[in-house]
Amino acid sequence: MSKPKAALFYNYPSAIEGDVFGQGRRERIAALTELYPHAVHAGNFDEHAPRLADLEVIFATWGMMNFSPAQRAQLPKLKAVFYAAGNVKAFAPSLIDNGIILMSAWAINAIPPAEMCLSQILLSLRGYFRTVRQYRESRSFDAKKYWRPGVNSETVGLIGLGYIGSLLRRKLADYPITVIAHDPFLTAERAAALSVTPVSLEELFATSYIVSNHIPDLPNTRNVLDRKLFASMRDGATFINTGRGAQVVEADLIAVLRERPDLTALLDVTAPEPPEANSELWRLPNVIISPHIGGTTGHEVVRLSDCAIEEFESWRAGRPLRYQVTREIFRTMG
Repeated sequence: MSKPKAALFYNYPSAIEGDVFGQGRRERIAALTELYPHAVHAGNFDEHAPRLADLEVIFATWGMMNFSPAQRAQLPKLKAVFYAAGNVKAFAPSLIDNGIILMSAWAINAIPPAEMCLSQILLSLRGYFRTVRQYRESRSFDAKKYWRPGVNSETVGLIGLGYIGSLLRRKLADYPITVIAHDPFLTAERAAALSVTPVSLEELFATSYIVSNHIPDLPNTRNVLDRKLFASMRDGATFINTGRGAQVVEADLIAVLRERPDLTALLDVTAPEPPEANSELWRLPNVIISPHIGGTTGHEVVRLSDCAIEEFESWRAGRPLRYQVTREIFRTMG
């Protein structure tokens, strides 16, 4: 069997976040394919396109270009794209609507945010974030003289049970915690399999000691987390957002956090990113904003290319793909 002609498509500052195709992965792809020697992206596509007419396979990661019809026409033999990252929203339609197989390592990219959320949940249950800020103010052990439940017999609410939410729920299974969830696509069978109790958004916010948002970024999910929900949160509760900032009515969240110093917000995503320079999110003591660090980084990134390579080998052998992005799947992805 002849090796398919392949190329790497990406444009990402690998020196900062880690090279997705580093640590021997580029060499592994080269052994499995006839690999084009240059990385291609939107900025240099026109330069390289004349030499890519026989290209059959693309291995891509962050910085993958969105092909225009004219650009796609210059790749007449392209059959499949193996995307070593998560969200394909920016470029998927130009591929899947034209019969090109698209695979994404979204399930692997879900591991780091689930792990980060788990750590934040465990710390929040111990009252870590509230205690630290109160300790800084009081400089005495009075900072911890309030109810802190600890990691036992408490309720965590998950909004959205996609890959990240589901993985987080499985990680929480190691702890004696009750998990409730809100997801309009959650069936009774899947809820039972995940050992979660389906509830309304209103019940989730009012009942949970920790609320963790994992809603995909869809038009009908924007601005759904509002003042009424935040105001209903329990004393000392924590709101964690690693989903998307667009689901939160920022002014409402700010207003409630200003009125409720007992609450804590841990925001890895906002809308916009970063928040406006004059946003009160920067100044509120009960808010911690991180610059979207929940995703895959550093030494972790090669797990994404490993997934893409494994899927390529399945495709070449005629086996079903585990992580193919179909039209139906794409419609539910944020």
